[in-house]
Amino acid sequence: MTHRSLIIGASGGIGSAITAKLQQNGSEVTALSRSADGLDITDEASVKEVLDRVEGEFQLIFVATGALELNGNGPEKALKELDAQAMVAQFSVNCIGPSLVMKHALHRLPRNGPSCFAALSARVGSIGDNKMGGWYSYRTAKAALNQMIHSAAIELKRTHREAVCVALHPGTVQTDLTAKFAGNHPTVTPDEAAHNLLSVLEGLSPRQSGQFFDWQGERVEW
Repeated sequence: MTHRSLIIGASGGIGSAITAKLQQNGSEVTALSRSADGLDITDEASVKEVLDRVEGEFQLIFVATGALELNGNGPEKALKELDAQAMVAQFSVNCIGPSLVMKHALHRLPRNGPSCFAALSARVGSIGDNKMGGWYSYRTAKAALNQMIHSAAIELKRTHREAVCVALHPGTVQTDLTAKFAGNHPTVTPDEAAHNLLSVLEGLSPRQSGQFFDWQGERVEW
């Protein structure tokens, strides 16, 4: 049976690298993005319409969307910088969008045999790991995404016993998203990130579904 993968956000740095790596490994890849397919993950009608065009089942569904800066609003350094509309935008892209993909795509995982749903999260979304504060909107949106994935994994297990549903922290990747904020943090290329993340997924079992892992395969605390 041909391994089939569905990549959401395939035009971005990590998404395009994941797509290329899967194709190199022999997977049949359906790559969707806003620029190529009109997929607006913040609009449920758009998510449903685009996904309804896609046929068949997928052994891997990977959501590679996300944004750190939206409409010129970057991460807040202090509470006084908090803006309600900027926070709504962060939730829309970083939590609601992937959640809508889960709603309309998880049934595309095969009920029999191994399968995986993964979405890009971020270590700064970890409440237990938060030692610096700040970045309020992005942190809370990613924390909310982690909860969505954890909850969806519980429901998914009732019908897809061999499925894995996880959040992934890719590290600091050299993309437009991180260019202004990488600072002195070590970075990796999108190709390296794709290799790391796919290697992590290959090593996971259904027992680890609903968890949060970094690019090294280490579990990140909630």
